[in-house]
Parts: sequence; structure tokens; C-alpha cells
Amino acid sequence: MSLPVVGFAGMTHLGLVSATAVTARGMPTVCYDPDQALVARLRNRELPVVEPDLDDMVAANGDRQTFTADLADLSACGVVYIAKDVPTDDTGKSDTSGIAALIEQILPILGEKAVLVILCQVPPGFTRKIPLEPSRLYYQVETLIFGRAVERATQPERYIVGCAAPDAPLHPAFEAVLAAFGCPILSMRYESAELAKISINMCLVASVSVANTMAEICEKIGAVWSEIVPALKLDRRIGQYSYLSPGLGIAGGNLERDLATVLRFSEEYGTDSGVVSAWIANSRHRRDWALRLVHESALREKVDPVLAVWGLAYKENTHSTKNSPSLATIAPLAPYRLRVFDPVIPVAAANHPRAEGATSPVEAASGADALLILTPWPVFRQADPAAVAKVMAGRLVIDPYAVLDHQAATTAGLDHRVLGAPAAV
Repeated sequence: MSLPVVGFAGMTHLGLVSATAVTARGMPTVCYDPDQALVARLRNRELPVVEPDLDDMVAANGDRQTFTADLADLSACGVVYIAKDVPTDDTGKSDTSGIAALIEQILPILGEKAVLVILCQVPPGFTRKIPLEPSRLYYQVETLIFGRAVERATQPERYIVGCAAPDAPLHPAFEAVLAAFGCPILSMRYESAELAKISINMCLVASVSVANTMAEICEKIGAVWSEIVPALKLDRRIGQYSYLSPGLGIAGGNLERDLATVLRFSEEYGTDSGVVSAWIANSRHRRDWALRLVHESALREKVDPVLAVWGLAYKENTHSTKNSPSLATIAPLAPYRLRVFDPVIPVAAANHPRAEGATSPVEAASGADALLILTPWPVFRQADPAAVAKVMAGRLVIDPYAVLDHQAATTAGLDHRVLGAPAAV
């Protein structure tokens, strides 16, 4: 069968990246969003999200990737993805009302033989309730990672597909889209696929929680977590791709959302979720590592200290600040002066009464009594510790992710603190 025209409804992070990857595989795509201003920006190649290589891919796709604010343009598509990001509140609860409204608008204009695919994450039970012939309705698990979304979209490990009849062949048009990527396709019932996404995130949370728990012990007893990680990566039961880097808790929104979903299901059905509650408690404890350290080591020493902050995004290579550990660390520091630099996020996002922006990492560090490196942006790894030490008033550098070279930082006279290692190492 010839490759179908593929539609994507919702030009937020998920929809834009996914549509770009499909277009790059040779399929023409229709990228719909009701926001006319956003569509105008996309047509001018002004992308609303930050992802490595995304701008170049959209440019290379050219006219094969069209952007439209006219819903009727989706009627010409053989496959239509619902790909709008699902917002979550502060408790991790998803708001699917926008997704439901979008589906309701699309169903009347969907081609008679076209397939509808729910790509955005929805709670188990959502897809089966959609009033469409089951043979034309699918749920596809998305596993994009902020900062690595293009890589994940263009080189998928496998596709997890929810359908009405797992043993039946996929609709030819939908199968043609997935087959273009040459990876295994796992078919299962709708509810299993919806829960598979949550299960994946539970495993990731478990790995992160182990890393954070053991890294904290390392800091107290003189062990170094980075020395232990290679031994775990070589264990086939754990593996080289495991989430074993310690961090400032769980961030970004997606993992928190799934933890909240499991807690709600547990309460509704009377299942045990004690381990999930423990993961959440561990995450909150670890999130405050930098805050505790700056209070213990810097804030006691000066009446009105200046703190430099590198990074506001929740992780590197993304524009997102959802549940950012940096913002969580900054919030209780309202009484103190901050000098902030992030290569993408404006200082206004800090929502801090005494924060001022800087044009470079070194400028932010100038005159600072302590430096907090709260997002591991690649540009920060290029900073010269000697140059940082020269402009700082104090010596403390709180660097959870070991962005700066530790030996170079200590040689420059900095008190360089990283997760998973004692202060003296």
C-alpha cells in the first residue's frame, strides 16, 4: 500500500515532534491546531518548543509538512493522530477535557475509512469509550523524553498499540505508518496499552528512587555513586540504559502524573500503593538537597548574600519548567538576591522578587557568595571553573549533576558539591 497522508491534531510538544518524525519518513502530514497565531508561527518556522535538531528537521521536511488552523483539512488524511499535550495540575491529575473536545470535533470530519489514533497519554478506560468503529480506533503509547524527543520519535525501540482486537491485523493505513520505522509492534487491548505507559514510568521512578537513596548514603559514608553505577550498568538484570543518575527528585510532570494516577486507582479499588507513596516522599526529600546545602553552608555566613543560579528549565535541552527542581529550590529563597542565567528560559519564569537576569553563566556568578547549578545545560559544561572562581565572592558551588569538572573546580579553590559524593572527594 502507498504511504497515507497523516494528520496530527495539536501542535504542542508531542504533536509537533511526532508529526515531524513521520514526515521525515516520507509521509505527507497535515499538522492542525486551532490557534491561528501558532499556525502562523509554525509556517514561518518559529517553533514553540526547544528540542535538539527539531528546527532543522522541520526545515528539511519542507512542503511535505503543512500547518493549518482549518479542521476540515484533516478530512483528507488516512490516519489522524490526537496528539495534543495533556495538562496536569499541581497534584499530578490530568485534565482530558481538551482532548475529549478535540476528538468530538474531529469525528464528524474524519474520512469514512480513516483511522483515529490517540497518541496523548490518557487514563485507562478512556479510548474504549470513544464512539468510533473499533476497527478504526487505536491508542499508541508515546515515550518521548524532553530534550531527547526527536531521537525517541525517529528511532523508536518499539510501538505499543492498544486496539479492540489484539489478535487482528492492524488497519493497513495505520500499519503503513508504523512499519516505516522498522521496529517491533506490540498489540494489546486498549486498557493494557494505556496502563503500559504508566507501568514504564513506574519502573523509571523505581530506578531514580534507588539512585537517589543510595547516592545520599554515598555522601555520608565516603563512597562515590558514580563509581558504583558502571557495576550496575553491566548487570543484565538492570542494564546499561537504566535511570541511575541521581537528581533533585522527580520532575517534568509525566512521572508525577502517573504516580498520582496509581494512587487514585489504589484508593478506588483498595489496592496497596505504599511503595508509590514512599517514592513520592523520597523525591520530595531529594528535591530539597540543594536548598538544605545552601542554608547550611552559605546563608548563615552573610547578612544579605547573593546567590547565582544556572538553569531554570526542569532539565537540559527543553523549554519546559513543569515541576522544575530549580524553581522549587528558588521559591523558598525569596528573601535573598539572585543572579540567574538560563539559555532558554527568561528570568521572569523564576517568579522571584529579587532575581535579576544575566547574559552568561560567568556574569551570573560575578560577585556571588554561592553558585547553584540546577539544570545541567550543555553550555554550562563549557564553563571554566577557574574563571568562575575568579569572579565569585564565595567558594561554594552546588552542582548536583557534576556539570563542572570536579578536579578542575577544586584546583580553582571552589567548594564543589555534587550528588552522590562526600564533600571532600
